[in-house]
Amino acid sequence: MTDTAANKIQPRPTSTSQPYWEGCSQGELRIQQCNDCNHYQFYPRIMCTECGSRDLSWQVSSGKGSVASYTVVRRGISAAYPGPYVVALIDLTEGPRLMSEIVDVEIESPELRVGAPVAVTFERRNEEISVPVFHLT
Repeated sequence: MTDTAANKIQPRPTSTSQPYWEGCSQGELRIQQCNDCNHYQFYPRIMCTECGSRDLSWQVSSGKGSVASYTVVRRGISAAYPGPYVVALIDLTEGPRLMSEIVDVEIESPELRVGAPVAVTFERRNEEISVPVFHLT
């Protein structure tokens, strides 16, 4: 863990999101799946956004997806977030879309584009919390 990572905003797990954060700390991107209609969803919720069922389970995502959209932040918002960096909407193979950072990429690289394939990795923020970030594959 770097000093910069420790100074970044620290998520606060709730009873609903705790399995997600536990998975991240173990190197697993967990998403919810409805046991009634099989719909996958992200972010963690208490009921299915598709059918309203409360019968949800946690599944380990493949961690693979594609870039739906992205922006390059050229002026960091603080010393903990020095620019430039890439913030992206990622469409997971399982269906849900999430926002994350794309790491280890040259900002002007032609590989950085909408539709580019990505895979998850994790950035440790503190002893308990790791957050998912993505890299191009």
